[in-house]
Amino acid sequence: MKIRSFTINSRAEVIVKIVREVLTLFKVEIVGQIGEADYAQLSVVNRQSGCEPPSVMTEVFLFTNDGSCEKIIFSADGKEDEIPRAAVHRMVKRNVYEFFRMRFALPPAPWGILHGVRPTKIVHRWLRAGISPEAIIARLADDYDCSNEKAKLITEVAVRQLPFLARSDVRSVSVYVGIPFCLSRCLYCSFPSNLLPSEKKLRTFMNVLARDLSAAAEDVRSLGLTVQSIYIGGGTPTSLPNDFFAEMLKMVYNAFYGSNIVEFTVEAGRPDSMTAEKIAAMREHAVTRVSVNPQSMQAKTLERIGRRHTPDDIVRMVHEIRAAFDVHINMDVILGLPGETAEDVARTMAAVTALAPDDITLHALALKRGSNLRLKMETEHVELPSDAETQRMSTVAVRAVEEVGYRPYYLYRQGYMSGDLENVGYARANAESIYNIQIMEERQTIIGIGGAATTKVLGIRGDRMRSVFNAKDLVTYLRDIDIYIEKRRALLRAEYEEETP
Repeated sequence: MKIRSFTINSRAEVIVKIVREVLTLFKVEIVGQIGEADYAQLSVVNRQSGCEPPSVMTEVFLFTNDGSCEKIIFSADGKEDEIPRAAVHRMVKRNVYEFFRMRFALPPAPWGILHGVRPTKIVHRWLRAGISPEAIIARLADDYDCSNEKAKLITEVAVRQLPFLARSDVRSVSVYVGIPFCLSRCLYCSFPSNLLPSEKKLRTFMNVLARDLSAAAEDVRSLGLTVQSIYIGGGTPTSLPNDFFAEMLKMVYNAFYGSNIVEFTVEAGRPDSMTAEKIAAMREHAVTRVSVNPQSMQAKTLERIGRRHTPDDIVRMVHEIRAAFDVHINMDVILGLPGETAEDVARTMAAVTALAPDDITLHALALKRGSNLRLKMETEHVELPSDAETQRMSTVAVRAVEEVGYRPYYLYRQGYMSGDLENVGYARANAESIYNIQIMEERQTIIGIGGAATTKVLGIRGDRMRSVFNAKDLVTYLRDIDIYIEKRRALLRAEYEEETP
């Protein structure tokens, strides 16, 4: 649907944002004065009551191209346990959502008006308040128009996470180490990674990383923190040459490994980055989990998205890792890749489950502005599967993992996701990744080290998470490392340092 202009009676950024999320959900395009338009103008007027809990009345005016106007009014009431401002935001969004559903006879969105990255946070908040899972599922439908299927999914995930979240206290932290290099850039990728540079530049990076690791380790010791898990990601950490990879692992191990570590993960990514020497280095440094990310087991798809390996290479990589040492293996699959069908996904899932990984994450393709895929869609008319086909892919993939005993344990969403879907991690019982749970639920401090890493601190002085960021640009990170070290240290001290009497 195309509309020439859009107005709203609020300058508040968050109100404009949530209304535009509904427009995006229903594929409403604001075209301006140039080009064809189905309607001349859409105007949204929200009126809030002064009582608590608040209520919101939304008047929606739809102007046709011949000058006539329709006016439809929707109203909603807040709940006693809602923060008033959050209740207003929810009701505004729900009212606009209901307008499009009713006026244009549109089918409900699977997630309704739930748009955030971490919808399970809502469920955790209600669980802590003593609301039963059954009541939570009903309330997700009532407050957010969330489908029964999605409401059950996030409630099941949240309940499954509870014993894992209970294993840490306020001084337990995890460590993320970012290695911002890849051997090549995949078609869909928008991550801040770099093609593997010269040995000289790699040496500069390793020297800076050593300083970064040392400073973070000193902060952990001086503040009396306990490292629960370590995650080395990127980029593709295994894109490093053998000697650099072993050196990096040794530095991370020496900085943080101890008796309290319950998980040590390395993203190995793709077979063209793996060698016997790197497998040996992971075994030597007590790595407990390795991520192998085929994305698809269809040769034509791998070639199309710029992966320099075959499905057989993935199989060989998994077998070689398993033969070398006892380790959990994660595998990722992407739904909605260009040129694929639900039948392709069925074949991929059969090949992946045959390898019996401990953890399978089903990603829905998120179309990002910084990706080559977005550019090719605009310049070369590369087409993606329809939302309906991507939803068929999800049905096929979920059935495949559930039939062999995997259950969902973490979930997150992104903008511009194919099929209005989600990313869900499925695992065998007792094989769940605690880092994946902690990073998604934001119930633990994550200390970020390395290129493009983020430190998120949830300390002992409050329940609001605060963040600092290392530069995404490699040159800036290398040049300004002392600035990033000091920013991270100041944030950690502000949250954890004991006050002197």
